[in-house]
Amino acid sequence: MGMNLARKIIKNHLADGSMHIGEEIGIKIDQVLTQDATGTMAFLQFEAIGVDKIQVPLAVSYVDHNMLQTDFMNPDDHMYLQTVAAKYGAYFSKPGNGICHQVNLERFSKPGNILIGSDSHTPTSGGAGMIAIGVGGLDVAVAMGGGAYYMKMPKILGVKLTGKLQPWVTAKDIILEMLRRLTVKGGVGKIVEYYGDGVKTLSVPERSTITNMGAELGATCSIFPSDETTKKYFEMQNRAGDWRSMQADSDAEYDEHMEINLNELEPLIACPGSPDNIKKVAEVEGIEVQQVLIGSCTNSNYIELMRAAEILKDRKVNPALSFGVNPGSRQVLQNVTHAGGIETFVAAGARINESACLGCIGMGQAPGTNWVSVRSFNRNWPGRSGTINDNIYLTSPETCIAAAVFGKITDPRKLGKYPQPKWPDKIIVDDSMIVPPSFKGEIITGPNIKPLPKKEPLDDNLAGEVLIKVGDNISTDAIMPAGAKILPLRSNIPAISEYVFTYIDKDFVKRAKEKNGGFILGGINYGQGSSREHAALAPMYLGIKAVFAKSFARIHRDNLINFGILPLEFVNQDDYDKINQGSKVKISEIKKGLEKEIIKVEINGKNIEFRHGLTERNKKILLAGGLLNYTKNQRR
Repeated sequence: MGMNLARKIIKNHLADGSMHIGEEIGIKIDQVLTQDATGTMAFLQFEAIGVDKIQVPLAVSYVDHNMLQTDFMNPDDHMYLQTVAAKYGAYFSKPGNGICHQVNLERFSKPGNILIGSDSHTPTSGGAGMIAIGVGGLDVAVAMGGGAYYMKMPKILGVKLTGKLQPWVTAKDIILEMLRRLTVKGGVGKIVEYYGDGVKTLSVPERSTITNMGAELGATCSIFPSDETTKKYFEMQNRAGDWRSMQADSDAEYDEHMEINLNELEPLIACPGSPDNIKKVAEVEGIEVQQVLIGSCTNSNYIELMRAAEILKDRKVNPALSFGVNPGSRQVLQNVTHAGGIETFVAAGARINESACLGCIGMGQAPGTNWVSVRSFNRNWPGRSGTINDNIYLTSPETCIAAAVFGKITDPRKLGKYPQPKWPDKIIVDDSMIVPPSFKGEIITGPNIKPLPKKEPLDDNLAGEVLIKVGDNISTDAIMPAGAKILPLRSNIPAISEYVFTYIDKDFVKRAKEKNGGFILGGINYGQGSSREHAALAPMYLGIKAVFAKSFARIHRDNLINFGILPLEFVNQDDYDKINQGSKVKISEIKKGLEKEIIKVEINGKNIEFRHGLTERNKKILLAGGLLNYTKNQRR
């Protein structure tokens, strides 16, 4: 039996365990990345481990999230990140250099390497033949300290691509088709590996659009082979020496299989509420639009922006709406400017925004009341945009431009002939805003950066009540919101904890404090989406002891364990209906209970069975009070 590419790379990095599906493995890490919304906490955690310098071969600290400088908090965090990176051995990508995933793809991706990053869209670099996994910041801190990254060996889902995309159909439509078929929970416990003749028709940026939004499937990561197309991309980036061929064996086998005929796809759009609420663009044509945004880490490369500019030549943005452009990186911005694209955008009536995440995380660019906003972004959970009860549609840049021109959602094929912009013979490459480490200097810590909250070892007996009951597919945005008001508090856990579940239940925090903590009850795929560990860290600070759910999203479950919160899944999902907010909970003799697969929890005087699914290492981490305590204990 031939080996697929994902298993080849994992095998080459295996540090612990065996590659049997569902068994825990430890893998050696080649690269880590952080961004400023998660990186401040990750570096504080790294400092707490007590290592003299970063042990992983490459670490890059990016600033791309908290870009609005309305007071001292964001710039103070950025200065901390720059000085701590310099001292301990990380590269620092300055504000304005671009979104971490776009820049990492351009300047640091390496076929065959394994990257973990404290951002759920880290899998973007899978478009260049890497295993690239989004994780919590504490997992990154441990890797920077020299530790392996642990996860359960995923299934490998092989997706065979055949045919070729037709004009006005894009890589975004491929991943939207995947979401239509699999939903936001269909990739949980899986690596998605693309292969087949259709792969050869896709550029590296197109592949990275698909791997980026593989995060919306709940997948561990997604990966494409590194082939001649990849080689040309690396040559264009002046990094030919970093390229190598990485392919699945010709007779490779997969644990699961799908096939997509690219010839048959047509323009798709994710309607408000969830990235898997997919319809054909033709089915929702005519909806009036008040805002259009193109860019983000999903769709902001040179070709996409130049194609958008060519469509807008001799056209004006509809006067009834606001249109913004977010270049993915400074490199993209420089090259699009050099080619005349920015001038075309401005002439058409566009707002040119900074190379950063911005509207995708509600950091500015929030839509107005009852607005329809059409975006080439990757997520549209309610409120993520910064506006409660928003109406966010996700689609390709081409469909976005059609909406911007006509003022309503429109099939892009009505725009006429499909432009085919080319890469310049030589692109502008300027790394002057990536600062290498100096291994010296003072670490500057601003007043908003508070000490890490401590977690005591897990008590053997837990008691309290259910503080909140939520439904299926609750995202980390719903647990711990983002936005311009809340994101600057990421390095201040006491302050940010005041916003836990604020969009769902404004009284949750007050109740948690009055009850001295308690328990959370969730449905299917609890904690989907972002890697933000604050969705576990802030509830831990409020005294959350355990979370009961029908099922968990991978990263959030890991984060709960990392911060000493017990994640328990119903054996019988119908028992979910028997529990409500205020239900009384007792968990007795936890150490003894964890020795078995099933743990019994007394709720309202009746025993309900839960499956913990913890590995022996997970148990030790939980009993120690979290991964930081466990790691420090291991070093003694």
